[in-house]
Amino acid sequence: MTYSHRPVLLDEAVLALIENCQSLAPVFLDGTFGRGGHSQKILQCLSPNGKLLATDKDPQAISVGRTIVDSRFQIFHQSFSHMNEVAGKESLDGILLDLGISSPQVDDGQRGFSFRLDGPLDMRMNNTEGISAADWLAHATEKEITKVIKEYGEERFALSIAKAIVISREQGGALRTTRQLASLVASVVRSREPGQDPATRTFQALRIFINQELADLEAGLSMAINLLKPGGRLVVISFHSLEDRIVKQFIQSKSKISIPRGLPIREADLPKPILKEIRRVKPSSEEVKSNPRSRSAILRVAEKVGSLA
Repeated sequence: MTYSHRPVLLDEAVLALIENCQSLAPVFLDGTFGRGGHSQKILQCLSPNGKLLATDKDPQAISVGRTIVDSRFQIFHQSFSHMNEVAGKESLDGILLDLGISSPQVDDGQRGFSFRLDGPLDMRMNNTEGISAADWLAHATEKEITKVIKEYGEERFALSIAKAIVISREQGGALRTTRQLASLVASVVRSREPGQDPATRTFQALRIFINQELADLEAGLSMAINLLKPGGRLVVISFHSLEDRIVKQFIQSKSKISIPRGLPIREADLPKPILKEIRRVKPSSEEVKSNPRSRSAILRVAEKVGSLA
């Protein structure tokens, strides 16, 4: 089955981003441009004096972004973990992060993300730099491979998969294609979740590791706090528990103030929370039916209510 590119929670995300904005010349950041669905929607709602900055690691996404002819729009070939460089001296009214992988990346076998389509075992969102999944697997130790698959894929057969990869490599069968890896994993993972390919968790783990997705997320969230104006919105769409846990815990950590019991301090002197969680949204049953890839999505919205000072 093939899928066209459909932005997940499109209306909900853009509404959450802009609904509280009072600025006459707002500045927003779409940190994960993808194929531009969210950016195009933001531009439709943006005032003539507004500005939309966008970033993406993927050169193909950048090529699409550069076809947008709108003086209010700028796109940068950069990870959102460097949003401070992109924003410069600008304070932002809202930041949108649509995490994970886009449909065009999965549906193009040559990108190496799909276990259903054969192609080079690459998995780099920016294939102009860094190391491919195939090259990493050709040199990583059994311990390193196990750690990645277990931590980033939450795969209980991680050790068995790592052992099989190393044995195959030592016997001259280095993994160079997605089908080779998927077949090897299927030969090891004897039980699976209903409807899930046995290679799902392994491919997820390698993709996250190769692209340093969770490290980028943690860095981006920390930068977002500094860049947002008071009243600015942070809108994040995540697709698996590892991402959502980081987002949830970050928002909670900035929404609560912990004061040691018995500390003599007046209420007026208490530090104020920096964020306030506004809402948590999951796709409707209609969206999941029309776009199965949205089924695991979670949208979290937080508003900056205080200062870091």
